[in-house]
Amino acid sequence: MDAFETCHEINHLLSSKNEVEARNLLIRLLADLALTETAYPPVVNQMIRATGLFPYLQLSNASWDQKFVHQAFAVDVGRRVATLHREQSSVLAKLLDGKSIAVSAPTSFGKSFIIDAFIAAKQPDNVVIIVPTIALMDETRRRIFKKFSEQYTIVTAPETRLGPKNILIFPQERAFGYISALQTIDLLVVDEFYKASQAHDRDRAPSLIKAILRLSKKAKQRYYLAPNIKTLGDNAFTRDMEFVELLDFNTVYLDIKELYKDINGNEEKKGRILIDLISSGNQKSLVYAGTYTEIAKISTIAISKIAPVDRLYTSAFAKWLRHNYQPDWILADLVDRAIGVHNGRMHRCLSQLQIRLFEYPDGFDSIVSTSSIIEGVNTSAQNVIIWKSKLGQSNLKNFTYKNIIGRGGRMFKYFVGNIFLLDTPPTSEDTQLEIEFPEELLGTLDEYQDADSLTDRQIERIIEYRTQMSSIIGADNFERVRRENLLQDSDADFLLRLANDMNKNRDDWRGFGYLNSNNPEHWGTMLYKILRLKPGNWETQFSKLVEATKVIAYNWEIDLPSLLSRLKRRDIDIDDFFKLERTITFKLSALLSDANELHKMIVNSSVDISPFIVRMSRAFLPSAVYHLEEYGLPRMISKKIHAAGLINFLDPEMDLLAALERFNRLGLEAVLAIKSLGPFDRYVVKFFFDGITPDEVVTAKGGE
Repeated sequence: MDAFETCHEINHLLSSKNEVEARNLLIRLLADLALTETAYPPVVNQMIRATGLFPYLQLSNASWDQKFVHQAFAVDVGRRVATLHREQSSVLAKLLDGKSIAVSAPTSFGKSFIIDAFIAAKQPDNVVIIVPTIALMDETRRRIFKKFSEQYTIVTAPETRLGPKNILIFPQERAFGYISALQTIDLLVVDEFYKASQAHDRDRAPSLIKAILRLSKKAKQRYYLAPNIKTLGDNAFTRDMEFVELLDFNTVYLDIKELYKDINGNEEKKGRILIDLISSGNQKSLVYAGTYTEIAKISTIAISKIAPVDRLYTSAFAKWLRHNYQPDWILADLVDRAIGVHNGRMHRCLSQLQIRLFEYPDGFDSIVSTSSIIEGVNTSAQNVIIWKSKLGQSNLKNFTYKNIIGRGGRMFKYFVGNIFLLDTPPTSEDTQLEIEFPEELLGTLDEYQDADSLTDRQIERIIEYRTQMSSIIGADNFERVRRENLLQDSDADFLLRLANDMNKNRDDWRGFGYLNSNNPEHWGTMLYKILRLKPGNWETQFSKLVEATKVIAYNWEIDLPSLLSRLKRRDIDIDDFFKLERTITFKLSALLSDANELHKMIVNSSVDISPFIVRMSRAFLPSAVYHLEEYGLPRMISKKIHAAGLINFLDPEMDLLAALERFNRLGLEAVLAIKSLGPFDRYVVKFFFDGITPDEVVTAKGGE
């Protein structure tokens, strides 16, 4: 398009108060200029300034006043200086002024970037950042660590020692362990805070609301982030916060192509179109599959239609996967074709490595994903392909659809995001976020401390629960449970049911201590008993969960291929293994922790299965090894480091912080010198060290 004619049209749109269309047209013009590597004419810089996209200003052709604007919106964001766009600067100004705000903006807005600028400017003592997933926790940690690790203790793992100044980053479940340790919180950040609504995340909403309640009481200031929320309904959690809706301020342009109209339900044609889109090799594509079943379908099509490619990183990764997991893993076949898979089940290090390889020009061309790609990481692509308008068993809602397509485009890399719809999208609608107290959460609240957030009926329910539970465990124990957050489950009805069972059937709980046995065959009876007390969304048969627990108990003693072989004999495949290990370490260990606390109060105070629960919560791996996986270091490499004598991971004092300190003292070269490390092992070690090494001081364009 002609730059001067287009700028004339942009100026007309601005004069007509149609800034959204003006900005869209400008971004498309910038994409054309970038494609031809054309320097910006002065009028283009003027349009950039007029639309508030200050980071895009091209300083080599800028006038003095444009250079002044670029400098005026530059801020320290931690070891680097970056220029913010107009609305980023506005949000930051509100935070620096001490306001608590809830921000709804497009995916490409750069909401998280503002956190870094706030920390750099205010130098707060304690910042708590609640994220929805472990994957996003590590991504956030890497960003924060590189900028602020010299001034702050960066906390992600439970029981990590706090320093004088701390930045705590974790999912809401891990927050409860630090509530009593933190006297005050200077800034509480809740990323993806829409998940506090049961309409958007039924499973996570109760625990997130509970965490928000507890942490907010200690927070001087709050910053909640979400995409695609048009209005915020009145609720107790954001009532005194300013809601800032900036959905119209986009920094990239989305070009939506409605291919589903031509496909018209023809699955064979749909498959051919998908292969055409992801076979080009010169564009990056995120493929939203919708369900695990659809991922399997796409995988079968891709493997049959796309030939393997010989690339340095992907070929080495495929070989590494076959050696360290299993030879016939379908993921390795996809990796050979420069295609990755992202879901919430597989080991964190695998997801992290695939996202990293997706960023390389000669890495992955495509990643096929469930919704984990939108809630787990902040990656973007030139193309986003909607294969199926599903979210698990449910139809895709417009809110989530917008979140997915918002992954198309990225500032300074892809001005235009191409959105290919291979399935009918949901009906467009504005989303009002409603956040209410889940009924099952009421019993865990306090009728005095939380009274301002509750109705009279809800307070009556809390008093009723307190009376019933106190009659079983005693009033003093009940107050201690609340004060110290001893029980993790947010379902008060279940906790009361569990306590009643222990009280009425004490003899049935006499074998509880067998869970401390070193022989996994002694665990079955009690695990089945506890699981049957909480039927529900375990996503698997109890028999598989119990059998997997017994096998996973040998995680450190035997290698993964052997462990997977044992599981296969119990009809548990590699995908089941990932799902079950995750369920065991999170849901089952939390359930046992609650049972343990109640058992000590009701049945036998001398029986304590905490050692078993701790081992289970880290997948029966040494503490540091388990948490280092979240940092990008797989367990099989940790085993080689341990065998080489560089770090004794079995040392009880070797927690995560001690291990990180040891790695920093050893240095990268000492670890790379281990002879048993293969070529891709060495690449992974470098990736891991990159995540625990501060950045050099640089100047950045901003808009991250």
